Parts: sequence; structure tokens; C-alpha cells
Amino acid sequence: MTTLIDGRSIAAEVRAEVAAGVAQLVAARGAPPGLATVLVGDDPASQVYIRSKRAACTHAGMVDLHRHLPVNVSQQEACAVLDELAGDPAVSGILLQLPLPPHLDAEALLARIPAAKDVDGLTTANAGLLAQGRPGLRPCTPAGVVRLLDRCGVELRGAEAVVVGRSLLVGRPMAQLLLQRDATVTLAHSRTRDLARVCLRADVLVVAAGIPQLIGADAVKPGATVIDVGIHRVDGALVGDVDARAVTGVAGHLSPVPGGVGPMTIAMLLANTLAAAEEQGKLGA
Repeated sequence: MTTLIDGRSIAAEVRAEVAAGVAQLVAARGAPPGLATVLVGDDPASQVYIRSKRAACTHAGMVDLHRHLPVNVSQQEACAVLDELAGDPAVSGILLQLPLPPHLDAEALLARIPAAKDVDGLTTANAGLLAQGRPGLRPCTPAGVVRLLDRCGVELRGAEAVVVGRSLLVGRPMAQLLLQRDATVTLAHSRTRDLARVCLRADVLVVAAGIPQLIGADAVKPGATVIDVGIHRVDGALVGDVDARAVTGVAGHLSPVPGGVGPMTIAMLLANTLAAAEEQGKLGA
């Protein structure tokens, strides 16, 4: 029997917690957190993502400080915008929407974001804090996966965990967060030999490979918790990196696509923005 993980309801709980925290912050300090999303160009998918983030921001009581830059913006101009936001005390968090147009150096632009305002958790400073197990802002999707696992009562201490995919955005930080929770972690990738055999060891299997329906029933240990981070449109339908139909009945818990990890990413962005505002308030006190 496979239990589907309701990411929408868990994300709603997180967003309600954030909204309550924002109200408390406003009552104590008189000013709400401000989230500056930065979009370069008019990529349709990026526009959809940014609209969702901005709507969630205002719904939680935060200030929407969005910046939309033209597709032909220069590296120098984009740096100037990020530097302005970095120095603005009304801005609690900065999110640079990726991917960027090819003429821009994304790594150099991300480096302009102060670690204290890096609500995507992508700067080198925050990656280093995560690697050392020190407090800092964590990438939203991996943090959301951990919240899902906690909410479902999945025991991570001593568990065998396998993460499929080694991206800087999801796979690597996901492995580090699981390691911090005392799981025994294997990070699998495109050069892993006999991927199915490696995945079969997992009590907790997180798949973020970016390949539609890569993981089937032959790669899932009976009763395992399977978290599907991928999302793809195949033949008009949304599917993940896991063949959900094949693993249903094998996995103990499964995050569906859509409605699993996706809603948690924006919820954790809001949580990061609130945390950033709270920490900046302490430093400014």
C-alpha cells in the first residue's frame, strides 16, 4: 500500500506559519519582510514561476519588490541592480530567477547577493555554511523535501538514503541535509554503475535527475519513501523522474507530480525570507 504525500496541504501549513510569523514581526518592528525577485527577459516558464512567488509573497503579508530587467541587460547593469537591492534595508531577501540569458554570468551575479539575503541558498557562502553544518539559508527545494519527510514521520537517523542527481540546486544540498540528519547517504549520478541496484538499498530515495520516469519499480525497495523532485510534460501530461504508476504498490510513501515537492519550494522560499528578516533585525538591533 502506497501513501501519497500531500505536498499542497503541507505547503499550506508552512505558508500559514510564515504568515503568522510575518504578523508578529510587523507588530514588533513595524515593517514587514521584503522579497526582491529579479527576472531577466521574458522566458515564459520563468514568468510563471515568478508570478507564483510574488503572489505567495504578498499573500503572506510580505512586500513584493520585484525587478524585471530587459533580456539585453548588460552584466554591469544587472550587477548594479543587485548591489542596490543588497544595500536596501527594506529588502530582506533577493532571488535571481534562473536560467539567465547566455550573455550573462550567473555565477558572478549570484556572488553579488549577500549571504544574509540569499533566500535561494545558492551563494558560495551559504553552500559553505551548509557543508560545515552551520546555520544559514538553505536551498528551498531540498529544505522542502526535509519538511515533507518530517511531516510524514519518516525516520532519517540511521536510514539508508539515496539521492539521484548531483546538481548544485538540489542533489548536492539534499545529500548534505540528509547527512546532517544522521542518514547514511549515497549520491548517485549519470556515471553511477547499476543505478537500480544502488537505489534498491534506499529507505529514503530522492530523485532529482531531470530525466522523465527514470526510476521504476525495479529500483525501489518495498516500503521505501520515494520523493520525486522532477517535473516534465510528456505527451501532454505532467510526469516526474519516477514512474509513479510502476512504483505505486511498492513504495511506502510517494510524492506525486504535480502536488508533491513543487508547492514546498515556494513555501520554503517564504520561510527563508522570514528567517532572513528576523536575523537582519537582530543584527540591526
